[in-house]
Amino acid sequence: MDFPRARQLFYQEIHQPEDAIDLAKAALYIALEEYPHCDVEEYLNALDTMADEVRELLPAQNYPLRIIQTINRYLYENLGFSGNEADYYDPRNSFFNEVIDRRTGIPITLSLVYLEVAKRIDFPMVGIGMPGHFLIKPDFEDAGIFVDAFNGGEILFPEDCQARLSQIYGQPLELPARFFSPVNSKQLLGRMLGNLKAIYLNQGDSLRVLAAIDRILLLFPNALGELRDRGIIYYQLGQLTAARRDLETYLTNAPHAEDAVRIRQLLARLDREI
Repeated sequence: MDFPRARQLFYQEIHQPEDAIDLAKAALYIALEEYPHCDVEEYLNALDTMADEVRELLPAQNYPLRIIQTINRYLYENLGFSGNEADYYDPRNSFFNEVIDRRTGIPITLSLVYLEVAKRIDFPMVGIGMPGHFLIKPDFEDAGIFVDAFNGGEILFPEDCQARLSQIYGQPLELPARFFSPVNSKQLLGRMLGNLKAIYLNQGDSLRVLAAIDRILLLFPNALGELRDRGIIYYQLGQLTAARRDLETYLTNAPHAEDAVRIRQLLARLDREI
């Protein structure tokens, strides 16, 4: 994993004003740690080409539903993009270069392909960070529709979103209005990295978990839960001084956290080992 160069590029990209962050570049810089020979410009050019080809297919009457239908036909019928239901937790589904190459992914990475193509044809869309299933929607007032990039660009209404979430969780759920609010660039990138963190935790790959947490903390330096998790990973990796630093910082800022007793016990054990 090529940490120094990729991490520096990622840091530089996200430490700009929100409207200056290039999401595609930032996502590719995430991939660059895992794929050091990934040619970022090549993938940006691929997105440009997709947008050029969609633009040529647009009908004369370019109202929103027609534009969405055109993007859908191009991505899902012409290029064959699809949600990876067969191997949902394959980490490749969370790396933007792999998603473009393999034309399959999970909701958030397929949404990012869609968002980037739409942006390039001057049809602004935004990500909607519903729990359990990422969606996108046109970025204009009272749009009233959502697009499910994982399911062939299916067009959904708010009540469909409620039903989809209830299906995912196996029980009726009422979505608060805040779940329909757009996410910003950092939130979207944080969710991508959170997916990688969860996958690598499940695989027991502590080094890659650590890499994901490090970048989440670049996005959100005050994310105390991530700081705690990094301290635990450091402990598991035998990096005891770093572990103590993170865990003590966590307790200083969250002394009454639900897990404060457990973290104090871990620190006491850690102090005996240093």
